[in-house]
Amino acid sequence: MADPMTADTVKNAARILSRLRQQTEDVRRLTAGLDEQGLGRRVFHDKWSLKELVAHLHRVQQVFEGRVDAMLKRDNPEIEPYEPEGDNLFETMAARPAAAVLPAFFNDRERLLRGLESLGPEAWLRTGTHPEFPGYGVLFQIEYMAHHEAHHIYQMFQRRAQLARGEE
Repeated sequence: MADPMTADTVKNAARILSRLRQQTEDVRRLTAGLDEQGLGRRVFHDKWSLKELVAHLHRVQQVFEGRVDAMLKRDNPEIEPYEPEGDNLFETMAARPAAAVLPAFFNDRERLLRGLESLGPEAWLRTGTHPEFPGYGVLFQIEYMAHHEAHHIYQMFQRRAQLARGEE
């Protein structure tokens, strides 16, 4: 008889990966057809532009992927909280032209998803120690990433709607 925990883990991982694939397509759709000026325009005062939001998603993905790698390679590693304020790498990424920001995100996303799809149930259950989240592990980290990203995709939807309104 199959272990129900293993079956649930596989089912949850597949659900989350499907969601991340869909969200990748949402990002592609919401940024499609805009030039550098449109992608870089801050339509709300002091709020990130579409390009900056994609750079943020990419940077967070890098951080979270590093955490997953640590959990896969070491037993229960310490996971440092991420503070986006003052992240110089994010600032560098966001300053690049959209023609570099978007393909970098999409290429890294596809590579990440292929890697995650190759994980077995045991890998999804690997854990780390995070000061804010008990029960922190690979599955939790990737689901957290999906929820965090969904919030920013909503913001992208709002930005895109404002850009379309300005084009009327």
